[in-house]
Amino acid sequence: MKLEWMGEHREVVEALIHYCNIYAAAYKLEKMTYNGIHYSYAQIQVLEYLLENEERQDNMSAIAARLGITRSNFTKIINRLSSKGLVEKASIPGRRKELTVSVNPLGRELYEDYSREILRWHFSPMFSSLDKVPEAYRSLLGEALNSAMRDSDYLKKHT
Repeated sequence: MKLEWMGEHREVVEALIHYCNIYAAAYKLEKMTYNGIHYSYAQIQVLEYLLENEERQDNMSAIAARLGITRSNFTKIINRLSSKGLVEKASIPGRRKELTVSVNPLGRELYEDYSREILRWHFSPMFSSLDKVPEAYRSLLGEALNSAMRDSDYLKKHT
C-alpha cells in the first residue's frame, strides 16, 4: 500500500522516524562513560541545556519545556546528575521550592569529552550532508521540525 498522504515528503518522514526510533531506544540507557561515570542521552541533554542556560537564565520549567520533557522527568534527571556529582543544586532564598542547578567542573569535563566524541562519531556525517544544503534551507528544515511539535493538535492535547 502506498502511503500517499505523505506525498513528496515520504523520504524525509521515513528518515526522521528511523532516527527517532533508534534514538528513543537508547535515550535512557546509561551506555556512555566518562572516568567511570555512566550516563545517558537524556542526562547529557539536560547537562547541555543547563550549560546553555548560564547565559539564557531560564527557569527549570522553561528548560524542561525546551527539551520537550515533563517537569517531573526533568527533576528525576537532575537528581541523577546530582547523585553522579555532575551538578550542584541550591535553594533560592525566600523560595524554598525553587532551586538553581549549575554544572560543576566535573560535569563540564564530562560534557566537553562527550561533545568531542559525539561530533566525531555521530554528527560529523550529518553535518557534512547538511553543508551541501544552502544555509537558508537548513533553517527551513529546523522550522519544519519545530512546527511538527509546536503546531500538532495531538501533542497539544496529550503532552
